[in-house]
Amino acid sequence: MASYLHRLLLSFFLFSLSFAASRPDALVVPVRKDPATLQYVARVGQRTPLALLNLVVDVGGRFLWVDCDTDYVSSTYRPSRCRSAQCSLAKATGCGDCFSPPGPGCNNNTCGLFPENPVTRTSTGGELAQDVLSLPSTDGSVPGPLATAPHFIFSCAPAFLLQGLADNADGMAGFGRTNIALPSQLAAAFSFHRVFATCLTSSHTDGVIFFGDGPYNLLPNVDASQSLIYTPLIVNPVCTAGTCGQGEKSDEYFIGVKSIKVGDKAVPLNKTLLSIDSNGVGGTKISTVAPYTVLETSIYKAVSAAFDAALGNVTRVPSAGLRFEFCYAASDIGSTRVGPAVPSIDLVLQSESVYWRMFGANSMVSVTDEVYCLGFVDGGPSPRTSIVIGGHQVEDNLLQFDLATSRLGFSSTLLFRRTTCANFNFTSSG
Repeated sequence: MASYLHRLLLSFFLFSLSFAASRPDALVVPVRKDPATLQYVARVGQRTPLALLNLVVDVGGRFLWVDCDTDYVSSTYRPSRCRSAQCSLAKATGCGDCFSPPGPGCNNNTCGLFPENPVTRTSTGGELAQDVLSLPSTDGSVPGPLATAPHFIFSCAPAFLLQGLADNADGMAGFGRTNIALPSQLAAAFSFHRVFATCLTSSHTDGVIFFGDGPYNLLPNVDASQSLIYTPLIVNPVCTAGTCGQGEKSDEYFIGVKSIKVGDKAVPLNKTLLSIDSNGVGGTKISTVAPYTVLETSIYKAVSAAFDAALGNVTRVPSAGLRFEFCYAASDIGSTRVGPAVPSIDLVLQSESVYWRMFGANSMVSVTDEVYCLGFVDGGPSPRTSIVIGGHQVEDNLLQFDLATSRLGFSSTLLFRRTTCANFNFTSSG
């Protein structure tokens, strides 16, 4: 895969000449799970000459930020000057000078944002800028020629903000609701719908993120978009980022979970926790930064107790200091096409007939060959968000975020369709 992308980057100038007369209908990005941090790392091209960047995916992040302290070399880098259109689009409020030698990330009379690392919960000031961003186009089945957004807006960040990210990370890619997050900027640059879809995998090969409408074809000839069920995306009225302006709304993606079932039986819950209150507390959001789903303590206890009871006569084993509490002997659990043979967990949405079902592949974690653990984490008694759906629970699920209609399409596990998110055909080109 890396060699394919390098080939695309090397041949970029040839492709760009032919691509100038047409626009892609969709774009595609390879994304791979980092085994050490459990973060999802996408690979994109930026700068002139074009460089391959590794960016940790933050589905609710507000914009793309990169380390500009370390070897940022580009003839097309342009800082965003105070009161410019770029500053206005980014809603950048600060404006000032830099007292170090000028260069990427340090220029006078520029506006800035606050890039954030949600892993370490750190944010800092960073210069707003623009540069070339290039991604492969796609017909939904294979990657095609590189398409370039020549004036993509992003934020510089100091190198220390990379702490806690995957070893090879150059920054973070934000996919949230803002005007300068990747989905909105790419839709504006190439005149396609403000839609993106994630298909993440835990395998050692690449998963995929699409920008634009489907088809989203996976081998062997499966259009994963045909499996989607839809639910409204909800706007949290209170900002949930590390640094917020007064009256700012959240740019993360929330959905309306009404109840939870384990093995088709409703779990008794304090349902007020499932709604977002006037202070922005509660509700359910989707995260690619949290490796596992995090539940408010009372929800966690109720769900895990119901799961343990529904599992029946299966040997419970010590968690041995792991982050998981409910662990079981793998030898007592059978195997199915959709993972370990355990009770399903349903997030019931706008009606009883609309639910996101999680089978064993997404509910259980194989911590050793002998032990499976329920892959949910206790988030404490007073978290900001009651349910945070984490990375493990969305792997091998296609999620389509439609910003224009404010709805989420979800497939549940693609294993039922005899495919996975590792099955996009990156080895061929259109």
